[in-house]
Amino acid sequence: MNAMATDSGSEPIVSVRGLVNRFGEQVVHDGLDLDLRRGEILGVVGGSGSGKSVLMRSILGLRRPNAGEITVLGTDARSDDEDDRRAIEHNTGVLFQDGALFSSLTVGENVEVPLKEHHPEIPDTWRYDLALLKVKLAGLPPEAMDKLPSQLSGGMRKRAGLARALALDPPLLFLDEPTAGLDPIGAAAFDRLIKTLQEALGLTVFLITHDLDTLYAICDRVAVLADRRVAAIGPLREIERLEHPWIREYFHGPRARAARGDPQPA
Repeated sequence: MNAMATDSGSEPIVSVRGLVNRFGEQVVHDGLDLDLRRGEILGVVGGSGSGKSVLMRSILGLRRPNAGEITVLGTDARSDDEDDRRAIEHNTGVLFQDGALFSSLTVGENVEVPLKEHHPEIPDTWRYDLALLKVKLAGLPPEAMDKLPSQLSGGMRKRAGLARALALDPPLLFLDEPTAGLDPIGAAAFDRLIKTLQEALGLTVFLITHDLDTLYAICDRVAVLADRRVAAIGPLREIERLEHPWIREYFHGPRARAARGDPQPA
């Protein structure tokens, strides 16, 4: 099944063409194409083993694919040039599934890490104030600055990871299962936070999720990974009408009906 055509009227902020990823004899991606449009929230879904996180890591340059072309804001993501690598790092923020916070550093110190790396010239007091601003943007109270990750709840650790992802004011934000492990109320609050930040800061968001509520609440388009490629990409209402077996199973079960707010059968 071919992926739906994307709008050619807007230049993609991320472009993936012919991506191939293998682990030994296992082929995860085979000729995968994907465009991420500026200013959108793109939800990326797929079954276990479909390579959602591998795709994200390839785009970020954390994994070198076996074949294909990837450009991020006009920069070759496969480049070994140090300036190219730093350009991508500076323009992308990443929230990994487990938060990936440094356990021995406070929240404030965690948020300061990318500032120290990319802007060592900033005075300590300014760097602290910038970190505090990001912590507040992520919905945490100022006193969270001095807490260790082990002293935070799961939802607060997610927000601390988000604050660090926003440290450099990147135009591109990558989120890997941001609501995993959160209760429904916490997950809904995190969804609202992401949407608010995206609108206020003009972010482009690549969002890996299995949470149907998230897809219906905040995603502009959805990309479905299946059969080693992007099997379909488009607005949810278009995706729902497709006959691909995984899409039918995923988007027409009871959880999907509940996420859409469909009337419950009598």
